[in-house]
Amino acid sequence: MDYRHEWKHEINGSDMIALRQRLRAVASPDAHTINGRYQIRSLYFDDPADTALREKIDGVSRREKFRIRYYNYDTSVIHLEKKSKLAGLGCKQMTVLTDAQAQAIVDGDIDWMAECGKSPSLHSGGDALLLELYAKMRGGGLKPKTIVDYTREPFIYAPGNVRVTLDYNIRTGLGCTDFLNPDCVMIPAGDAPIILEVKWDGFLPDIIRDAVRLTGRRAGAFSKYAQCRIYG
Repeated sequence: MDYRHEWKHEINGSDMIALRQRLRAVASPDAHTINGRYQIRSLYFDDPADTALREKIDGVSRREKFRIRYYNYDTSVIHLEKKSKLAGLGCKQMTVLTDAQAQAIVDGDIDWMAECGKSPSLHSGGDALLLELYAKMRGGGLKPKTIVDYTREPFIYAPGNVRVTLDYNIRTGLGCTDFLNPDCVMIPAGDAPIILEVKWDGFLPDIIRDAVRLTGRRAGAFSKYAQCRIYG
């Protein structure tokens, strides 16, 4: 697995306006955006002990979490993702789900996943990722926990494979896990800040480092999943 560097900063509305203007001058918008942004809906998993949540809050160096995600409320492309962290670096494994497969997982119908895992794909973990999720749902009690919605404005800078995002309007589905249901009630996740994220491979170009520099802002460890669990 290839790990990437990640910075996260909690910012305010004035910061976002300034950053947006700077980034538009030096970076390119993600090709998948609509008017420079897209909507993200994710369904996060956790076990009965809330291990993913507690390890994040406690700052455990080596940790992981599973989620299912789609964009702009378009369920024709759904991803199962595993995010791993190691000493501040991050990586993501991913495979594609059909809407029927995603709904089956939400409903607890998971026996079919064991069959998919018998023919692992070489693409981003492929069906091997389904098999791992199946094993952890069966053996570790992992299950869908809560929906996380937010708006993202992404920017791309090719040197260093840099991706800068502005994430805001974070909303939680509370205990709802029916994330394919467009009528699922979502509410603001408390007083959630705007989040600046910067991700890169081997080096961060000075032009991006300068563009995202904000006086008085330090890198932190904000988690949208943890923010969306504030009500339980």
